[in-house]
Amino acid sequence: MSNSDAVRGPAYGGRRTAATAGARPRVASSRIDARDYSDPAGEVYPQDSASNAPERRKSPVVAKSHRSTRNMVMERRSERTTTTTKDTLQSRTRSPAKARIEKLEAHDSPENKKKKKVTLASLEEQASILPGNIQEALQSWTPQVGLIAHTTAPLASRLSIPPLSSLLPATLEPTSFKDMSPYQQESVVLEDLLFSFMGYEGQYILFVDDYDPREEKARLAGPEFRILPGLDPSLRDLTTTMLKMATYYVSINAFVEVQSREEFGNINHALCASIRKVLKEYLILVVRLEQQLLTNPSFTLHVLHLHTIPTGAIMFQLFTLTQEILRRNSLLEEDLEDSVDDFDVDNILEQLREGGDLAPGGMTKKICKGGNVLRLLSERLSFMSGDPAARKVLQELLRDASRPYMAMLNEWLHHGGIKDPHAEFLIKEQKSIRKDRLEEDFTDEYWEKRYTIRDSDVPPQLYAVKDKILLAGKYLNVVRECGGVDISTEVKDVPTTFDDPQFLNNINAAYSHANSSLLKLLLTTHTLPARLRSMKHYFFLDQSDFFSYFLYLSDSELKKLARTVNVGKLQSLLDLVLRQPGSVAAQDPFKEDVKIHMNDHSLTKFLMGVVNERGFDQETLDESMERHRTPATQSTNEDDSKMTGFEALELKYSVPFPLSLVISSKTVVRYQILFRYLLSMRHLEGLIVSSWSDHNKIVSWTHKSSNKKLEMWKRRAWTLRARMLSFVQQFMYYCTSEVIEPNWHNLMARVNGKDSDEKNTRSGERQAARTVDELMEDHVDFLDTCLKECMLINSKLLRLHSKLMSCCQSFAIYTAQVSRTLCSADRDLAGSAAATNYLDSYYSSKNPIPDRLKTFDAEGLSKMDDMLQKYEDNFNRHLSLLLAALDYFAATETVAFGRLCAQLSMASEKGGGEEMRGGLR
Repeated sequence: MSNSDAVRGPAYGGRRTAATAGARPRVASSRIDARDYSDPAGEVYPQDSASNAPERRKSPVVAKSHRSTRNMVMERRSERTTTTTKDTLQSRTRSPAKARIEKLEAHDSPENKKKKKVTLASLEEQASILPGNIQEALQSWTPQVGLIAHTTAPLASRLSIPPLSSLLPATLEPTSFKDMSPYQQESVVLEDLLFSFMGYEGQYILFVDDYDPREEKARLAGPEFRILPGLDPSLRDLTTTMLKMATYYVSINAFVEVQSREEFGNINHALCASIRKVLKEYLILVVRLEQQLLTNPSFTLHVLHLHTIPTGAIMFQLFTLTQEILRRNSLLEEDLEDSVDDFDVDNILEQLREGGDLAPGGMTKKICKGGNVLRLLSERLSFMSGDPAARKVLQELLRDASRPYMAMLNEWLHHGGIKDPHAEFLIKEQKSIRKDRLEEDFTDEYWEKRYTIRDSDVPPQLYAVKDKILLAGKYLNVVRECGGVDISTEVKDVPTTFDDPQFLNNINAAYSHANSSLLKLLLTTHTLPARLRSMKHYFFLDQSDFFSYFLYLSDSELKKLARTVNVGKLQSLLDLVLRQPGSVAAQDPFKEDVKIHMNDHSLTKFLMGVVNERGFDQETLDESMERHRTPATQSTNEDDSKMTGFEALELKYSVPFPLSLVISSKTVVRYQILFRYLLSMRHLEGLIVSSWSDHNKIVSWTHKSSNKKLEMWKRRAWTLRARMLSFVQQFMYYCTSEVIEPNWHNLMARVNGKDSDEKNTRSGERQAARTVDELMEDHVDFLDTCLKECMLINSKLLRLHSKLMSCCQSFAIYTAQVSRTLCSADRDLAGSAAATNYLDSYYSSKNPIPDRLKTFDAEGLSKMDDMLQKYEDNFNRHLSLLLAALDYFAATETVAFGRLCAQLSMASEKGGGEEMRGGLR
């Protein structure tokens, strides 16, 4: 202030001013403020509420006369205020006002001085009557000060609300503006403005009638003031302009008390603490203005207005900021539309998981806190960047408000923990998803759902790095739960505000440290590469001599219907095979994690349901598989009830934490699909090979008949069998050697930190930037690529392949049954001793040989010819459709299908039938 260092008056030292004595309710008194009265000696004293009249030398008589008259006025105008608290009783008597400055008298006109003498005469005439009325009014006007109840805001004022001036007795009403000169009006308005600046009513500046300070919404919106009629228009305009700052102060002060409550969070608490510092400077300004009022003769309403312009602009910025926060909190008015939009279903479900209820108090509206407050501050700072004063204040508010947020951010980045009691942080934690549940059912909930981002609560400063922040904390949290991080250590030299130069460097360094720690934990401590190699042996039938032995031992059990298979017996056989010396599995440290399981759905039906029901464009593979893997509400149909053990067999694999984050349930589903797919082809190959073995040792096939048609039929059957076997073997070779194996080597190269791409590989140098999420994505991409190139996610190719497999399996079973029919179809072999001996091996005394097989059946050959023709047509037609589809998709989608198309052409009708017949006969 320009006049802040003005010379103090001689009587200033002994006064207690209104501002320096502490904030107190201002009520009108019986004293006639700013009314000049004269003593018998002709001295005129302009009255002021915060000063005493100056001492003057007078004659004893005059002094005595004046003292008696003044004592009468003093007794009449004094009032006694008693403030009672819980601990102390404090009494204070207000003294009469002292004259501001004698200089004002120099400006008085002779008419004004004459009017003052008349006023003094009338006052002396009423001196004997006025004190009694004042005492009676004071007895009826007894305002009390009390303490209100505690709230969750620790620094909120507990003093009761002062009574309104509308309750003041009429006897204590002040003198009207009409009876005052402009100088007197300015004097009383200056004094009242100081009280208004602190949120209290004056004698002439009052609250509007509809304002109730006991209502919280009214205080938050800020009071409107009214000035008693009769004030000079120029003074009224200036006063009205400055009263806006008083409105701002009351509203901001109420905002600080409300937003300091516990439910509004640490960010709002820090913001309120920062606003308190601004309000403290504001009150210091009020004290200095009062000092100027008391000591500076040239202090006028215009000077006061000039002093309040900068502070008023700052208060306006705080007022608009607080009003926006209050509006978003619905503290000023109810917004039903916002209440519907802010309905948080996930939060309600989380409360139910933690044992909460849906009481009305628990379903509160969403509060503007945390990142929303910081975003609002940042937006206003960007909008007001052209105003230096507003920018400085908003920068300080943002700096202070961001400190608790940065404390939570540093805890998350460096310790992997969340200390967020008010749900303000950008990372949300689902505490119901715990690590111990992952041991039993290793779903992806722990990684994908336990820690998520509150997208609506992300501050603008963190929006570009929010994913990196999420991953850094998730990585470190996994390491922390595995005992790899000492949470008791305090990280030093970390940024505490958003404007710190090391802000982004801190996030990047924490992310790199957390990523390297988790990678080391997975690859070294928990041997992820060895675990993946173990899964390759079991699910991809790599070096699977042990599994071939298992299929041989469990053949009789797996031929049963799936619902009748003894899973315990199969598990015992698998354990026996896995411990067989000399096999790969015998040296596998993870063989205890492999378990037998029987699926309720056929592989083809499961995959067709995943691919066709909604399509991959609208639903991801993960969602489809997860939905189809919960058949609790689905009834098993007739086709699934006829599944054999070979078709329903699958492996379950237990993975401990934290490896279950990489080898999750969704990835295990992909492994199981590929396993069942390869097992079905392995089983079909075994059936065809068994058929080939029968054709080479059963007498009905090895006997050379004199019937040329029969011999031609046999050759056709051998040719079709050889083509089917070639089809199955070529398909297995393609899936294992040209799809799984190359992609497997690429995956292991990336797991081990090497880039498999030759253009990026230099002498096996380790890849510079590797993250855990990239490792997880590489694992899923490997499995998805295998599924795609094995035709398991293309509905058309899957349907054609399924029909070919069914045709081959049906033909293999048919050739085993037709071996007995051939005995009766061959005239030379029917009824012979060789045929009888062969039939006796199939039949017993309880189940004798049918008579139709003992004699020659002339129509048997024609029936077999018709059946064989159907198999040939079916196989040729579907194989031709498959080759055409492969050729099309090789040109449009998957190039790898071109190699498969070339290999399967050998099994086509025109591709090498004679060679296969000669080689496999």
